[in-house]
Amino acid sequence: MSAPRVALFATCLTDTLYPDTAKAVVGLLERLGCEVDFPLDQTCCGQMHYNTGYQAETVPLARRYAEVFDGYDHVVAPSGSCAGMVREIHPGVCGTSPAVERTYELSEFLVDVLGVTDVGAYFPHRVTYHPTCHSLRMLGVGEKPLRLLRAVRGLTLVELPQAEQCCGFGGTFALKNAETSTAMLADKMRCVQDTGAQVVTAGDNSCLMHLGGGLSRLRTGVRAVHLAEILASTEEQPWVATP
Repeated sequence: MSAPRVALFATCLTDTLYPDTAKAVVGLLERLGCEVDFPLDQTCCGQMHYNTGYQAETVPLARRYAEVFDGYDHVVAPSGSCAGMVREIHPGVCGTSPAVERTYELSEFLVDVLGVTDVGAYFPHRVTYHPTCHSLRMLGVGEKPLRLLRAVRGLTLVELPQAEQCCGFGGTFALKNAETSTAMLADKMRCVQDTGAQVVTAGDNSCLMHLGGGLSRLRTGVRAVHLAEILASTEEQPWVATP
């Protein structure tokens, strides 16, 4: 059987600010036998435009997505937020397409498509997991990220209190409703610190940026690390914190 052809949809935030996450996805999927491509013509999925009320401006971005990712066996995104936008919103914006139907958030692709939970990872740290809103409520990834984390050698997984509570980011919500966003962040950070974890992880860099920024400003010592980077880490090539 030939290796599945997988396109990486890196997403704007990851491509611009967190390229290590995109590299981790590629390394992880190649380790699991996938042929991975990064289409250079990819752009924004239009989520920011759509959620801010610019629905007409979303249409050309959704159509471009369908064109750029056409022909691949699967499209994988390290973001429940952007994968949810593609799968749940694009069909209503400009109709469905093969690319839309084959788009997956990373943990669902690993568990549901590749059928693996033990990806050969090694991450000797105390970790807590934050289920981001879109992955939890829009995509319904459920226990998939936790199943993957439980199989990581050396990792101690600790339950996050009030895990399903939003971290307060919400894209432009954090700008338009800064005081509410900050209050929600404070609640979430308190829960993270109560676990005694060294690392908080999630499937969306947007939420991790919000959490990581707050935890850093408080000098808690807790690092925010994307799920992909944990799963890509091995004993031979361990995860190294970016300064």
